[in-house]
Amino acid sequence: MHAEKSRTLVPRLDWLAEAGSTNSVLVAHAGGPDAAGWPDLSVVVTDNQTAGRGRLGRVWSAPAGASLAISLLLRPALPSGAPLPVSSLGWIPLIGGAAMASAANTVLAGAATASVKWPNDVLIDGRKVSGVLSELLAGPNGAPAGVVVGAGVNLFLTAEQLPVATATSLALAGATGFGADDVLAAYLGAIIPLYRAFVAANGDAAASGVAAAVTALCGTLGQSVRVELPTGETVVGRASALDSDGRLVVTRDDGQGTLVVSAGDVTHLRY
Repeated sequence: MHAEKSRTLVPRLDWLAEAGSTNSVLVAHAGGPDAAGWPDLSVVVTDNQTAGRGRLGRVWSAPAGASLAISLLLRPALPSGAPLPVSSLGWIPLIGGAAMASAANTVLAGAATASVKWPNDVLIDGRKVSGVLSELLAGPNGAPAGVVVGAGVNLFLTAEQLPVATATSLALAGATGFGADDVLAAYLGAIIPLYRAFVAANGDAAASGVAAAVTALCGTLGQSVRVELPTGETVVGRASALDSDGRLVVTRDDGQGTLVVSAGDVTHLRY
């Protein structure tokens, strides 16, 4: 059986021999007629994803068996039974990115260090090893009924198999003696406690410790960055902090104060 270690951590885990997109599969099930069979923390995973989707419409692809595509269903409800405030949902993808960076560091065991490029790309020595894409599930009244957190991580790709020169894999970064289940279990073991603490604190990132955990793993902070905004504007500055909603605060180089980024493409600049 696939993922024996990981199966002990969640109520449902479906390992697919192949999937176009694990996010699409999980969204369809979680919002479909069999939704009751897909509780909070259900997982769909494959090591052969053929049409993975990344942020900003990008494609995530890798040879069969060389990467892992993980989709995790979150149906957050506060202790009162009410849903999480919509304003707090921006932290969910950040939690996913931090958890994957933590998992990568567990598997790397000191061979290298992974960190997050805001909002949720995981880099090792400036090269991307993982990306996270979160999708809201719409409820019958239009309110969010849950979130699907999708993560793709390169496990065993060789230098010749990398889709772009700025990518890497855990194996290339120096990880040894690991399998897909080790990475999956490390990821679930990192994201589930953060998620549960966040929900228990009514979606308060500071009180739950989520803000501190995400900040500690965010390699963007303190970096000179270029931000390409959805409007087409480009801003250069220094990433100084995350605000209370998880947005990136950038001190602009042009002297026009600070920019608070909720969406955009961030590049770390090396001077």
